[in-house]
Amino acid sequence: MPLLKKKPHKLLEPPKNLQPHELVYQVRLTKEIFRDYQMYLKRINLYRQRAWTCKSTGKTCLTYEEALESEKLANKKVQTLPRELVSPALRIIQFSTLSLKDLADAIATELQNCFFAGAELYGNRDEESHPCRILNILTDEDSEPLYEVGFLDKDKEINEKAVLSGEDLSWKKFPFSRNFLKAFIRESTCHSIPWVVNEYLAKAHGITRTIPRELQDKYAFQNGELVQQRKQEDKTGREKGKRKRAEDGSHVAEETDKETNGSEEEPPINYPIEDLLLPSEPDDSNITQRPSPSRDFNVPMDCVGDLLMVWDFCSSYGRQLHLWRFALEDFENAICHKEGNLVLIMEVHACLFRFLINEGDDTFKALKRRSRKSKITLITWTEYLCDFLDSVDIPDLCCDVGTIKRGHYGLLDPSVKLKILSELVNQIAETILFKGEVDELLEQRHALGAARREEALAEARHKRMEKERSKNGEEAEVLANSKLGKKKNSPQVVESSEDSKMKESSEGEIKMGNGSVSSGRTEKSEKRLMGNVYLRRHKKQMTDTKSTSKEVEEEEEETESEGEEEEEEKGSSGKKQGGKSSSEDEKGTLEMRGPEQRRQYYEREMEKIVIRTTPLGKDRNYNRYWWFRSNGRIFVEDSDCKEWGYYTSKEELDALMGSLNRKGERELSLHMQLEKFYDRICSTLQKRAKDIAHNIEMEEAVVRRSSRVKAPVHENPASAFQRYVNKWKED
Repeated sequence: MPLLKKKPHKLLEPPKNLQPHELVYQVRLTKEIFRDYQMYLKRINLYRQRAWTCKSTGKTCLTYEEALESEKLANKKVQTLPRELVSPALRIIQFSTLSLKDLADAIATELQNCFFAGAELYGNRDEESHPCRILNILTDEDSEPLYEVGFLDKDKEINEKAVLSGEDLSWKKFPFSRNFLKAFIRESTCHSIPWVVNEYLAKAHGITRTIPRELQDKYAFQNGELVQQRKQEDKTGREKGKRKRAEDGSHVAEETDKETNGSEEEPPINYPIEDLLLPSEPDDSNITQRPSPSRDFNVPMDCVGDLLMVWDFCSSYGRQLHLWRFALEDFENAICHKEGNLVLIMEVHACLFRFLINEGDDTFKALKRRSRKSKITLITWTEYLCDFLDSVDIPDLCCDVGTIKRGHYGLLDPSVKLKILSELVNQIAETILFKGEVDELLEQRHALGAARREEALAEARHKRMEKERSKNGEEAEVLANSKLGKKKNSPQVVESSEDSKMKESSEGEIKMGNGSVSSGRTEKSEKRLMGNVYLRRHKKQMTDTKSTSKEVEEEEEETESEGEEEEEEKGSSGKKQGGKSSSEDEKGTLEMRGPEQRRQYYEREMEKIVIRTTPLGKDRNYNRYWWFRSNGRIFVEDSDCKEWGYYTSKEELDALMGSLNRKGERELSLHMQLEKFYDRICSTLQKRAKDIAHNIEMEEAVVRRSSRVKAPVHENPASAFQRYVNKWKED
């Protein structure tokens, strides 16, 4: 049985008056039964703590299950001790007062002269030691035992037999180590110092259980256990204490409760723990009810995952695909649109087809043959789509090839459209060209991370240098003050001729070293003036940046996506004109910025390089929460990947964070991620709410117009997906 804090641990007895059909909680390891869930939870957490010790090996900082496994392995090893050696070892152990280490050494030295049949050791033959095996023990009542041995050859086969005495036999190395003997001692005893052998072992091997005379005054057996005897005064004092406690009814109630429960005070639970071990309805009043997410998608519910996957892929790798970014709402409306061909759908397919055509593999030969004849346009893109479906040869998708050839792609079900696009994305993700692009992005991300780390190290190094300079300056001031005090107290001393000559020579060297500077004092004063001017300029720059930082952040949050797109356009045109000048300008601007601005720049650049979108975390029921940086909503994916929902407001986000139980592992990590990105999520949600309000105003303005003046299509925000233009399209 494992030890709790190096003390025996008693298991709880099952509750009384249990009914056959009563629902209870049972611990898997100990088979303990509980009616109360909280008591069961405390017991489980107790067994999961690393406070248990293996009784056989003495290993500490184990869980209950690990301690049980350690005891099982130790028991298997202990059982390998030969029966001929068990009895003498137990006789040495019984009532010994030695420590565990000394007792193991004593057993090892005593068993050196104990030989048994089947033992392999060394025997003397022709005044030389040879390996042998004991075959039989020849004993006489009067003389010492003799051993019939067989000498072994290289293959451990007996080639000669002989009869030797115990003096002619010796162990080259004792077969049982000290750790093995320690485990044997722990396993075969029920009390330590004095060590008492278990009752069943004592009976089996004929070992006496009578206490020696030197220990009879201190110890005695009670109910089969060795108990330390106390003095009579202690007994009388203890009885008086019991009488006083018996007078107080509260103490009696506490004692009866402890006796009935038969358990020690449970240690406090170390949170966080597994979420499902917590009650479904927490007692904490701070945990609010979780808001229900919205589920009004235009596409079927089982297609939302494919919709988000395709849109996120096109948004993340738009530069590599030469595809201009588009909103999720526009993509969803375009998928559900059934009237005619849309530029958005055509450009998405065309960019994916071009990427497959540029791949050097011959998997899609039909696409490559067709690319030589005609370009991908609004009229010919469906022909490329049919060739792709024929080359993929998926029965669920090939059945709609006829509808596409007849020019009715818009009549396809949205689920079929999304399946085709997801298959295209999966085919691109497996190409060597795409993997090379991802490797380049990873290298860029690693380079930015290395530059950020170097910046942080340089800043820390600069701070250490400043601290050292300040310390050295203080020490120099203290030394100068002490020297001045000594000079004031000491009499004036006339300078010697040698000292004066040395001073004159040093002054001459200063004058000759720099013609523009007359002396060392003027040089120092100029350096101080230059330093003061630099400090004033630096302070002005810092105040200006601080005053405008808030305004800049707000402007960046409002126009983040537009700014990124403009920067990318400028960057692409700059690369065509000349990459050297742009890189030099970037280096110059980075050097002019402060350390905090440079750090923020590196973080923004690293966030632009998206390799893979991962969920924020999971809740108690393993529902995943997704947040895409270019879309304001927080999406919720069911654990079965069948249902989706989303949150669109700051109030819903606050309610979601308030409903998470931070005592659970999964919900704690999810809460930490939401706190980390809280400001950015709120800004994207507010921006999305403003855009929706602006679109509603625009729609109302279009409706209020007179029927005589027909509003142009580009003024209606609901038809924004019809006005898509791919600004990154290849020529």
